[in-house]
Amino acid sequence: MSATATPASGPRSTLPPGSAMPWIVRGDIDGFFGLALDNLIQLLLIASLCKVILGFSDELVFGRILPGAAISVFVGNVFYSWQARKLSRETGRADICALPYGINTLSVFGHVFLVMLPAKLAAQSQNLPNPDVIAWHAGLIACLGSAVIEGVGAFFAEHIRRATPRAALLSTLAGIALTFIALGFFFRAYAFPEVGLSTLGIILLIYFGRVKFKFGIPGGLVAVLIGTAIAWITKVPTPALPETGLQLSLHLPIPVIGELLEAFKHPYMIQYLSVIIPMGIFNVVGSLQNIESAEAAGDAYPTLPSLLANGVGSLAATLFGSCFPTTIYIGHPGWKSMGARAGYSVLNGAVLTLMCLTGSLAIVAHYVPIEAGMAIVLWIGIVITAQAFDAVPRNHAPAVVVGLLPGVAAWGAFMAKAGVTAALFAVAVSGAKDATLGGDDPAMLAHLTKGFSFKDVYIHGAFALEQGFIFTAMILAAATVGVIERKFLVAAIWCAVAAALSACGMIHSYHWAVADSIQSLGTPSWPWAIGYLAMGGMFLIAHWGIITEEGEGH
Repeated sequence: MSATATPASGPRSTLPPGSAMPWIVRGDIDGFFGLALDNLIQLLLIASLCKVILGFSDELVFGRILPGAAISVFVGNVFYSWQARKLSRETGRADICALPYGINTLSVFGHVFLVMLPAKLAAQSQNLPNPDVIAWHAGLIACLGSAVIEGVGAFFAEHIRRATPRAALLSTLAGIALTFIALGFFFRAYAFPEVGLSTLGIILLIYFGRVKFKFGIPGGLVAVLIGTAIAWITKVPTPALPETGLQLSLHLPIPVIGELLEAFKHPYMIQYLSVIIPMGIFNVVGSLQNIESAEAAGDAYPTLPSLLANGVGSLAATLFGSCFPTTIYIGHPGWKSMGARAGYSVLNGAVLTLMCLTGSLAIVAHYVPIEAGMAIVLWIGIVITAQAFDAVPRNHAPAVVVGLLPGVAAWGAFMAKAGVTAALFAVAVSGAKDATLGGDDPAMLAHLTKGFSFKDVYIHGAFALEQGFIFTAMILAAATVGVIERKFLVAAIWCAVAAALSACGMIHSYHWAVADSIQSLGTPSWPWAIGYLAMGGMFLIAHWGIITEEGEGH
């Protein structure tokens, strides 16, 4: 297998006036494998959580929820592909990359553990009939609420984008990319090094070494094929085939308007507002940051239609039975540098829809293990992190670093809780005295915090940073940019925003649930509010001229 070097860059390709780039180019194949893998993980996660945690039947999961998810993914991917070709026609450029799009991972966990599971447990405690249906209805309402917030937020998001420095928007994404994407798959690569390192080598050659395989074979395809072969040779664990084996069955999407109207007879919307509101706002802000990331990579998409389409995708999910909203994904600069244009998005939507509607999702996951394509997603995390430094003024680099910290802290909190849960599981299976993380037990939280402090790890701060870390990262980075540019009043205003969010419980406020620290929307986090006001006060002192000379105190 030989490869030849290609130039690092070349002139931007142009098109005849009024024409658009092709629907599919060679780079779309590489982009498809990466984006489809990411979406495949989300769909497998949905199926697993719904069956194992919620105890849903196959009929509900594969007959209603996954077909609804497929429709939402298909609708959005087709729109963003069309949008990319429209931008191509308007600009005369052939290098436009569609915005990546799919199911929101944060919402999957949030809706399952904070909406659907509590609804089912409450129904069971009251001996209500069909607790599974009640949990599903609660999830539909949560998804609808997210769709509404995404749609309404589309009309205000551009104002936020104009007022927020690019370093603040991109560093937030970089924190997520560095930890939850890059480090997560980096761990996995070293857990299965025969597959992980070989495919990582291929990806580095193609996208950093700028080489291409002869005969025009897409590099992503090469990585997936070699990774799959090595995974089977080294016997990497793969999901088991369904009980029906290779048997396929057709699951057409069916509107669930009647079920949705039935769900409105219960106060789910009010009962779970503390989950629905922050999830919806996070989706809006996260999508906004991804639009900014695309513009920094050269593709300037209008904010309003991009976010409205996001809301329409979540609405389609609700109307066809899925409980999980969609979002504009992180990773546009990575897919663009791979050579992906509009076709990768269409391919992603079409193939995932086909898998969900035919019941072949588990079969594909069995024969093409996630490890075979994880190097592509790892590379995306690297590119997004690098962009945060490349696409901002050089003197704003410290602000990018500040913006990275909350995402790293959230990852650290996640790892700490995972470690505690794993340790307690090991204690239980070893035959020792049963130890489990209690529900809303403040004593458990106090003991956990004290235990970590013995090792000089102030885990309480990590848990506080974890709640609303997207907002915290953006605000801290924006305030730092204000200080760097000596716009101290602007920096103080950002601190006031952080104080207000703290007072509303939108950031830093949390309580202890089942093996997790979760946000307590509406519960003020006063210590942090006071801290932000004090920080803003320092900036106001500088603004009022009490500190007058640049560089004083250095």
